[in-house]
Amino acid sequence: MISQEVEVLVVGAGQAGVAMSEHLSGRGISHLVLERHRIAERWRTMRWDSLVANGPAWHDRFPGLEFSDVEPGAFPSKEQVADYFVAYAEKIGAPIRCGVEVTSVRRKVGAPGFHVQTSDGNFDARYVVAATGPFQRPVIPAVVPEAADLVQIHSSSYRNPAQLPEGAVLVVGAGSSGVQIAAEIQRSGRQVFLSVGPHDRPPRSYRGRDFCWWLGVLGMWDASTPAAGAEHVTIAVSGADGGHTVDFRTLAESGIKLVGRTEAFQDGTMRFAEDLRTNIANGDAHYLELLDEADAYIERNGLDLPEESGARTLGPDPESVTDPILELDLAGAGVASIVWATGFAVDYSWLQVDAFDEKGKPRQQRGVSTEPGVYFLGLPWQSRRGSSFIWGVWHDAKYVADQIAVQRSYLAHNEQDALVTSGAL
Repeated sequence: MISQEVEVLVVGAGQAGVAMSEHLSGRGISHLVLERHRIAERWRTMRWDSLVANGPAWHDRFPGLEFSDVEPGAFPSKEQVADYFVAYAEKIGAPIRCGVEVTSVRRKVGAPGFHVQTSDGNFDARYVVAATGPFQRPVIPAVVPEAADLVQIHSSSYRNPAQLPEGAVLVVGAGSSGVQIAAEIQRSGRQVFLSVGPHDRPPRSYRGRDFCWWLGVLGMWDASTPAAGAEHVTIAVSGADGGHTVDFRTLAESGIKLVGRTEAFQDGTMRFAEDLRTNIANGDAHYLELLDEADAYIERNGLDLPEESGARTLGPDPESVTDPILELDLAGAGVASIVWATGFAVDYSWLQVDAFDEKGKPRQQRGVSTEPGVYFLGLPWQSRRGSSFIWGVWHDAKYVADQIAVQRSYLAHNEQDALVTSGAL
């Protein structure tokens, strides 16, 4: 079968793939982007109906284009975000081919580059960029057997409360997805139990500035590694309803029953860890620490930003914290469904090269793989805290494109040397 030749093959046309295309084009590097669905498909079909971005439009975008239909301080809907990437791809003339699934990438034997099999024919590529991002395979912990008399769905499959059977709902996960889904279900008239694990909860805004701005001026977006012990801590922040600070006390006041980290299930009873008070206290500590750093920054730079003394007022612990539920008879509590807001795992089964560790995670530094010619883009903490965010992946794509350009220059020099040696030049 005849293979199509391409210099750089980019797999995935979400925010990472579109950013990669822009930087490759800017360096005059021939490339093709393959996407098995539509551009930014996960924004459209792996998010709940009411989702909005967790960062304001002025911040969560690429430098070359503003949102045309969203005020700078507002939070675009999931459809507006997906449309933004379609518009951006059109603006830069990205060579994207949709509806093509990459099924395997293997290094060629006795020749440079890779052989790529897809649902639309084969390709030979000198370089491959895996731009599929970190949200590939929904993770549901093996806690409750599938045979249990409960509806279990991952947050990526949740759309709205109406899709769930009648009855109470247990939401597992205290990150942005978990708290927003729990609040929406509670407002629909259901009883919600929210399982809260370790988390960070920054203020949505403080002294007139969004937390995205504060993380920027305080240098936190550029942190190269997570703080010790914070590798698996989720961030609870929300752009819903115009944006607000996530406060678990407020969620409890609304009627949501807070429980600790979900540990085990047996004979219809769910058991929770005795860590709810600790998790909320640690979240409060991180919140207040950021306020301290913001105040110090304002004083150090002589900024005239309004005081916000009420931001430090934390209400009393709710009953669910002072008298925690450690075991819950789900049927007795009327719980008919569980929404697992428990994150994702990567799936690089199609990338059949020596670029992964024993746990299947990419071996890479700033996106440059240990497998020559293979690059990754869109990974959490790829180069900094902001790497998996829209603006962060754009900057990482620039670095990866630079590295590809460097390798091309060495290759071009080698080929020219070979021509000189052979007498062709």
